[in-house]
Amino acid sequence: MPNAIKLWKASELNSARKRAMAWFVENGRDLPWRRTSDPYRIWVSEIMLQQTQVTTVIPFYERFLTSFPSVADLAKATLDEVYRHWSGLGYYRRARQMHEAANKIAQGLLGVFPDRTEAVQKLPGIGRYTANAILTFSGDQRLPIVEANTQRLYARLLHLNADTSTKDSQAKLWSFAEQVLPAKNGSGQINQAFMEIGSQICLPKNPHCMICPLHKLCPTYASASQKIIPAPKKAKQFTDLREAALIVRDAKERVLMRRCGQDERWAGLWDFPRFDVTECTSNIAVRKKLASQFRTRFGRGVLIGNELHQLKHAVTRYRITLDSFEAQMDPESTGKWSTEVETVWAEQKRMEDLALSSSGKKLWAWLRT
Repeated sequence: MPNAIKLWKASELNSARKRAMAWFVENGRDLPWRRTSDPYRIWVSEIMLQQTQVTTVIPFYERFLTSFPSVADLAKATLDEVYRHWSGLGYYRRARQMHEAANKIAQGLLGVFPDRTEAVQKLPGIGRYTANAILTFSGDQRLPIVEANTQRLYARLLHLNADTSTKDSQAKLWSFAEQVLPAKNGSGQINQAFMEIGSQICLPKNPHCMICPLHKLCPTYASASQKIIPAPKKAKQFTDLREAALIVRDAKERVLMRRCGQDERWAGLWDFPRFDVTECTSNIAVRKKLASQFRTRFGRGVLIGNELHQLKHAVTRYRITLDSFEAQMDPESTGKWSTEVETVWAEQKRMEDLALSSSGKKLWAWLRT
């Protein structure tokens, strides 16, 4: 199919705005971040909503703001406190960058959230879309929105039969996103309306075209091209890994935990001592590598006992099989404990307070049963 981009007339754009707003007034969801114009609270929602469903986010959002109702409160909190409130949402880098950004606002901007896109985009973890979303929803600034839902909707409204991730396609989508905005007031609401239509009506598969307020204006609907516009994404490629965690207990039944380094998965979170054993071809080889790697990392020897539990999980582009083994410190080992690794011997009560990695949390839940 030739890539014939629809050129929208001013009258069609005006009609699309009116239809979208009328639909949104009647059908828009009552979401907590739509009841505020506070840029901080909108920022929190936008970061939480990245790669996470609305229904999952709502309780986290409400609890988070109860504990950290302002930028100043978030800046004052420790990173561990922030991680504990984020635990369960995943992608912890988002929480770390929010905490860093809150400190920048508190210290460098006198606690006032910036109101210009250039300044907002200088904050950690904020790109063009997030900056525009914060400012258009909080201050009704005339700023375009292109994210997963509007990208799909706008590709269909443009009849953009191309890979939407290319530089050329992105330029077309952002240009159209700006065209559909009103000349003066109301950009925030219009952006919300188009995002809602993309989310609730213009679905990736089997879109609800017959109840879409824009279907009479949509060239993709007219040509019955919904299955191929936008172009399907390439299937995600995964790398299989095998890892092993050691459940090291001392005489007081405390468990050894370590904080993940900044260059590791789950940076800043706590996890059981964990090692990559993908290349090991036997259980004996796994145990030898675990003992060797533990001594290298911690400076002391460890005695490895029974295999306990196996769980499988996925992180970014990895599919991980995680085996766990019980262990104890080797009493005959006289090496010096490494100071390069942050560790703690945690009692059960302390374990509940630690911000654990997602798989660490699952493993701890199994150990408690």
